Amino acid sequence: MKRCSWPESGGELMIDYHDKEWGTPVHDDQKHFEFLVLETFQAGLSWLTVLRKRQNFAKAFGGFNPVIVEAYDAAKIEELAADAGIIRNRMKISAAVNNARRLLEVQQEFGSFDRYLWSFVDGQPVIGNWVSMDQIPAKTELSDQVSADLKRRGFKFVGSTIIYAHLQAVGIVNDHVVDCFRFKELVQV
Repeated sequence: MKRCSWPESGGELMIDYHDKEWGTPVHDDQKHFEFLVLETFQAGLSWLTVLRKRQNFAKAFGGFNPVIVEAYDAAKIEELAADAGIIRNRMKISAAVNNARRLLEVQQEFGSFDRYLWSFVDGQPVIGNWVSMDQIPAKTELSDQVSADLKRRGFKFVGSTIIYAHLQAVGIVNDHVVDCFRFKELVQV
């Protein structure tokens, strides 16, 4: 079975993530928040590093429930900054708390964060049609647009590259290469 080449070097954990999650359309706000948190912490690091700590992140960030996380105060941020199970970066921890608050504001305005994000593509995933991994961009006009709007709304650590990774992860963009078995599965959805 053919798949994208990027998960191969990360072993079973990355292959499992690629085969079961990456690029699958997400329509659940808590799952969107999970990926937003994980991608925030991934900035400057490898995705494998974040995946290895995923369960610890879930525990630290209230199961990725933005209602729980938005209530985190300075003491909780300091507690998390001392948690060896996660990436202990105060700026990223504070950004995750801030982003929980901003996400809840977006929910109030749009009914859901999912509806907000998918509105940028009129509810239809963007299909990459890439033949090789080196053709896949790190960011696009779409991610520039979403990033700018999120920043305008007060989100942190939402640069265009991070947002493009989010759009890929949650299936708003299908960037599996065309001969990957997941590309074919997701185009049929």
